[in-house]
Amino acid sequence: MRTRPTNTLVDVAGFRVGHATRDEPGWLTGTTVVLPPDGGCVAGVDVRGAAPGTRETDLLDPRNLVDRVNAVVLSGGSALGLASVDGVVQGLLEDGIGWPMGAPGQVVPIVPAAVVFDLGRGGDWRHHPGFRDGQAAYADARDSGARPVPLGAVGGGTGAKVGGFKGGVGSASCVLDDGVTVAALCVVNAIGSAVDETTGELWGARHELDDELAGLMPPSAQEVAAARTVAAGLPERFAGMPGMATTIGVVATDARLSKAQCHKMAGVAHDGLARALKPVHTYFDGDTLFALASGGHERELSLPELALVQEAGADCVTRAVMHAVLAPDSVDRRADGGAAWRSYRAAFPSAYG
Repeated sequence: MRTRPTNTLVDVAGFRVGHATRDEPGWLTGTTVVLPPDGGCVAGVDVRGAAPGTRETDLLDPRNLVDRVNAVVLSGGSALGLASVDGVVQGLLEDGIGWPMGAPGQVVPIVPAAVVFDLGRGGDWRHHPGFRDGQAAYADARDSGARPVPLGAVGGGTGAKVGGFKGGVGSASCVLDDGVTVAALCVVNAIGSAVDETTGELWGARHELDDELAGLMPPSAQEVAAARTVAAGLPERFAGMPGMATTIGVVATDARLSKAQCHKMAGVAHDGLARALKPVHTYFDGDTLFALASGGHERELSLPELALVQEAGADCVTRAVMHAVLAPDSVDRRADGGAAWRSYRAAFPSAYG
């Protein structure tokens, strides 16, 4: 197994990703759209957190009719941010993309979605992604080609945090020995931590592939001690109300999978969250992962091969979480009445040599 050229979701042929980022004064939120290849793709979902915010997930039940989705939305704004999905649906409708209902142009776009909680982090509780943000993220994805996915404090990860650090959007990919490509994209906004507070190392670092962490080292004891002091002065980790966190994401592959197999792949992908975050799937999180399969790799997989693809998806999720922690810069919106988080780099500069 090895990484693919961009080490992001677009390494799975035909997939595109776009962001709408709202980080002007008073704002710290956004929307991310994942577009599958033309014609849509088979999809599944697994919801593990106790406080999810979702849309159209029932359609993905293997017992139900619709067998393809046209986009997936990962947005900030908590339940209010689901309004951004309408902008994506409208964009697809205008482009004639959706579930066919009869005559040409008579389509219903199928767009499952999940949201993270980031209300008030930019300073104004009422600011959340809406219709226009969904339109903008869809247009960005549609016109993006195969560019590497922008990571960090962008799109749905603009206002994200993870433990006491800045969170954001992360992505990773791999290709298996049989040529199947697997990738993941996550918006990491967890109540739990991605960092071992005793060493300052990322929980998921042991799953690094092809030196993708570029020689990242354990930080100095002095920086680790200072980080623990800062953490001790933060509000109690679980003092917030349930639903004030959440990690959401997409696992994608070019393997040919059924809806039931996608559903299982999404479930196995949650193992990747458990390797990278501690704790995970709490009452404070709405952790939700989608699995998308384009079928571009035509050969049908054997059961052992299918298990390898599912496990690769979990590994990509772990690695995507790491990149979501490493990519953002520090954010301080206290002047707007919002919040502040240090980046991993700011807390542990010695880890970079």
